[in-house]
Amino acid sequence: MAEKKTLQDVLDAAGNPVELMRNARTGAYVYPVVAPEFTNWRDEVAAWRHAAVMFDQSHHMDNLIIRGRDAHRLLSRVAINSLEDFPVDRAKQIVPVTPAGYVIGDGILFHDEEEQYTYVGRAPVTDWITFHAETGGYDVELTVDRRSPSRPMGKAVTREFWRLQIQGPRAWDVIEKVNGGPVEKLKFFHMSTMDVGGTPVRTLRHGMAGAPGLELWGPYADYDRVREVFMEAGEEFGLTAVGARAYSSNTLESGWIPSPLPAIYSGDGMLADYRAWLGADSYEANNTIAGSFVSADIEDYYTTPFELGYGNFIKGDHDFIGREALEAMDRSAQRHKVTLAWDDEDMARIHASMYGKDELPYKFFDLPNANYGSSNFDAVVDESGRVVGLSMFTGYSYNERTALSLAVVDPDVRVGDRLRVVWGEPDGGSGKTTVERHRQTEVGVTVSPVPYSSEVRENYEGSWRKVGQV
Repeated sequence: MAEKKTLQDVLDAAGNPVELMRNARTGAYVYPVVAPEFTNWRDEVAAWRHAAVMFDQSHHMDNLIIRGRDAHRLLSRVAINSLEDFPVDRAKQIVPVTPAGYVIGDGILFHDEEEQYTYVGRAPVTDWITFHAETGGYDVELTVDRRSPSRPMGKAVTREFWRLQIQGPRAWDVIEKVNGGPVEKLKFFHMSTMDVGGTPVRTLRHGMAGAPGLELWGPYADYDRVREVFMEAGEEFGLTAVGARAYSSNTLESGWIPSPLPAIYSGDGMLADYRAWLGADSYEANNTIAGSFVSADIEDYYTTPFELGYGNFIKGDHDFIGREALEAMDRSAQRHKVTLAWDDEDMARIHASMYGKDELPYKFFDLPNANYGSSNFDAVVDESGRVVGLSMFTGYSYNERTALSLAVVDPDVRVGDRLRVVWGEPDGGSGKTTVERHRQTEVGVTVSPVPYSSEVRENYEGSWRKVGQV
């Protein structure tokens, strides 16, 4: 039997990881299985601001269950966060980094019961935890439940769990109607249980724009029954099912950059071992880089926790991978996260170019999510053309009636500054299947707060989203 190929084999054959990922033929990164729209994406977006929505998160994320006496020790080793004050029935956002202090990814860690945790999020963190569990001598047992296939091609799809969120200003009305009476508003990211039409489900206290809501989950066999109970109960409150198109644009308003490039494509020692462990079929081996920023050095695409707004997560009460590197970094020299509001006139010009008959259009700006790679990097430039940041997640907010992107920018860039984003790839575009022949253009942008939505910025509970937090 032929030896299994690894990520390192793929990189060796390609020569340069940037060229590999800029021209990967992987196809679009999609939010699978859930219908693109249930009504239309505009009304679905408006509903999370004005009524109540059901987000179906059952299919686009990995579930990694970690059981055993060394589960806490393993997770403390890979996360910049402290897990010392993390009892059962709590959840928190965790961020692993490389030995050099660059971000692998992030996701939510649930403390289900004594010696059992569940990580929910994108594949890079699943892979990083699994690698250390298998190679670090930890007494743990893992259950890896991968995200649903992007293109199931008519085949049945099942998961370990269904996962739904009920959010928006009328969300608690829906929740209490289903419950048949009042439901305790636990603190943010505290877990409990709830009865849904005779089916017990787990709950996580969540909330958008200050309005209390819940994330709910349970065995996948109960999915249809639970969903129907909520949709029926929520009809009088305007509960709207949100499809994949609208769901993926929510982060533009809330300020989370969901797809940093996992910083594992360079480096020796642990990282070399990791690349030899990852398979050629892994997310990391099939990742795509999109956008106008092009550098031959893959490390120019890496980010630190400080840049992504996670600096306050770093705790020195445990020995985690990357601690020394992060402690040595100059925080004042780090880029910081902002929202860029794109000029309406330039956006109209981009869309109008689709109808030009005599020259190539500009890069297609899809609605409401305009990203065309797994990890996106558009150059942000000042009036002299100097690159002062990277725009990393782009789309259109129907609630704000504005094209927005989430970016990391140089320390001296401030809210209110005027900059430009280079939209489209050089030389007519790369070889990705998501890229048509096009020409580049520059779009005027105004540097704005993150989160962009004042409701979220002033009222969102917990974590880095609230105003005044790093």
